[in-house]
Amino acid sequence: MAEAMTAVEHKGIDAQRGDIGVPRIPGEVGIWVFVLGDMLIFALFFATFMYSHHVNQARFAHDHDSLLVSLGTLNTVLLLTSSLLVAVGVAKVLNGNHSGTSRLFLCALGCGVSFVVVKAVEWTRLFTEGKTVGTGEYFSYYFMFTGIHLGHVVIGLAVLARLAALAAQPALSSPNVRACETGGIFWHMVDLLWVVLFALFYLVR
Repeated sequence: MAEAMTAVEHKGIDAQRGDIGVPRIPGEVGIWVFVLGDMLIFALFFATFMYSHHVNQARFAHDHDSLLVSLGTLNTVLLLTSSLLVAVGVAKVLNGNHSGTSRLFLCALGCGVSFVVVKAVEWTRLFTEGKTVGTGEYFSYYFMFTGIHLGHVVIGLAVLARLAALAAQPALSSPNVRACETGGIFWHMVDLLWVVLFALFYLVR
């Protein structure tokens, strides 16, 4: 009975996906409003940082040497891996076969938690070296931008935990399928923002 219900529900999802000739926006419309607004704000942050970097190149290059590229790279690998796991999980949900999807979301959650741990290690190292948000313009940007992003990661972890709980159910309703897709979009945004932050702070001297 549950399998039949799931099949019917996914036919409804398929219809929404464009099988009736009408294009469908992935996830909830509201998530795209949030994502576009959030990325616009970050774009302004990035532009401000690049302008300050251009004006104070020597100072920024000096402070840049205090960061460990290896830690930034590790965190990038963790988030990209988590994003891949979420993408696979959401694809399985949309295809109507979410068996094992909960484990994918939990693994992505583990990668996200590991990101937080690595970031805590990095911040602790900088604090012990006397680098704080008040040390200089470079570190003001660094702690502010990475701190805001870390807040996004924490929210994303709660989202992934919710997706894992939903995917553990034997059958998913149409709203739950869309919730999984919406949560995946949010997590991909978190990963994308980090990739830009990684390039700005760890690669640009």
